[in-house]
Amino acid sequence: MARFAGRFRRVEPRRRARAYLLGLLSPLSDKNGWTLAEAAGENTPDGMQRLLNDAAWDADAVRDDLRGYVADHLGDLDGVLIIDETGFIKKGDRSAGVQRQYSGTAGRTENCQLGVFLAYASQHGRTLIDRELYLPQTWCDDPVRRAEAAVPPQVAFATKPALGLAMLRRALDAGIPARWVTADEAYGKDSKFRFWLQARRTAYVLAVACNQKIPTEGGSARADTLARLAPDAAWKRRSCGDGAKGPRLYDWAVASLPDTGTAEHGFTRWLLIRRSITDPTELAYHLCYGPDGTDPEELIRVAGTRWAIEECFQTAKGQVGLDQYQVRRYDAWYRHITLAMAAHAFLSVTAKNTKRGTATGTDSSPSASPRSDASWRT
Repeated sequence: MARFAGRFRRVEPRRRARAYLLGLLSPLSDKNGWTLAEAAGENTPDGMQRLLNDAAWDADAVRDDLRGYVADHLGDLDGVLIIDETGFIKKGDRSAGVQRQYSGTAGRTENCQLGVFLAYASQHGRTLIDRELYLPQTWCDDPVRRAEAAVPPQVAFATKPALGLAMLRRALDAGIPARWVTADEAYGKDSKFRFWLQARRTAYVLAVACNQKIPTEGGSARADTLARLAPDAAWKRRSCGDGAKGPRLYDWAVASLPDTGTAEHGFTRWLLIRRSITDPTELAYHLCYGPDGTDPEELIRVAGTRWAIEECFQTAKGQVGLDQYQVRRYDAWYRHITLAMAAHAFLSVTAKNTKRGTATGTDSSPSASPRSDASWRT
């Protein structure tokens, strides 16, 4: 708390923010305004609500302090930045950004808010370090709803990949130690997202759909078409990290892609394909970009790191009340989410300090180094 206590102009909201954090870290089954107030010894939730809605403090500045805290304690040169979104199921239509939209959390279309998040993962731990509330176009075009939810006038519509890039820019500009970026198909299919990372010379492993067009020396081809051309010798059984039931084993194939002018000097692009062991028809595809000579094992490691953000969502919702807020205002959403991320980061750092020296990794079996042509690794 001392790292960002100075972001609160008065002692009363500073003390209440500390009480709010302690409540989020407590074993309360529900972590809303009432229960957090009771845990702090207050008779009503008014003070907690005032902290989120009216008190003078800068949630973005606290976010920056949080990012520095994570870099100090979990930072590693092989760190990975992960982009993904999660849904917050809501009733009614007055909470900022809420509408019927697809939520991957629920696996269906629901009345919900969507938050786009940036996570940081390293051998020391993983946690959330940035957040943006997705504001649908219908909200951006409705001045009445914007005013009721206190959406600032400068906030305009932005796609989820654009929100992801804004968070990546902040993290990279701040110098957070990270060698890789990874994300799912919603971001991998966006050429602006990929080209921005390439312009920053930032390596990535991004999931893409089976029909993603991949440039080859003979022209563009679908990812699944190229997968069918992979020889048997190209497939290697590797773990992409440990899961709840032990190593997550898949068959993997890697092909280097020709230089089409999109890769910077000293960098190469690859197509990485994952195949299920139990169902060979179940394939996943990744476009990769990184320094020449990057070992395929490293690409597999980064691809497997993407699940870390799902773990962050699960633990942040289950342990520190990430989704248990009762606010409607745009700024209040950011304030609760930021404090919940701080609580989650504290738990991650505490776990790292408790289990110092423990790290997860991928199978270290040797494999051939990448080449600069379009051939498969065998």
